[in-house]
Amino acid sequence: MSQENVELAYRAFDAFVRHDLDVFVAFHDPDCEIQPLLAAVGGNYHRHDGVREWWEDLFGAFPDFSFRFDEIRELGDRTLGAARISAHGAHGMDSAAPMIEQVSWILAEWRDERVVWWCTCRSEAEALEAAGLRE
Repeated sequence: MSQENVELAYRAFDAFVRHDLDVFVAFHDPDCEIQPLLAAVGGNYHRHDGVREWWEDLFGAFPDFSFRFDEIRELGDRTLGAARISAHGAHGMDSAAPMIEQVSWILAEWRDERVVWWCTCRSEAEALEAAGLRE
């Protein structure tokens, strides 16, 4: 089952990259929770309405937000992905250089082929700690 979760994670975030909000939301459990890295973007989000709100907040702050996964691996009923993130800020901010250019770690918990919870971490060690594991 866990390798299936890796494939589901790739498919879910492919929908994100394609800006297909409806498909992205459909990969989430109706009672899901999102814990984004940037609290300023809006804190935690809950349920499908929260996924949509997170999406609007993210692209409102960073209209050209993009990422690609270097890898996604399984951790039981969770997946852990290393994502290369790039974005410029909105509202007349200097777009000559990216505001964000980093690797973030996305830890997601899966149940019945849906994301029930995910968080974004600054490092692999932080993500593994959030998963209750050590490096």
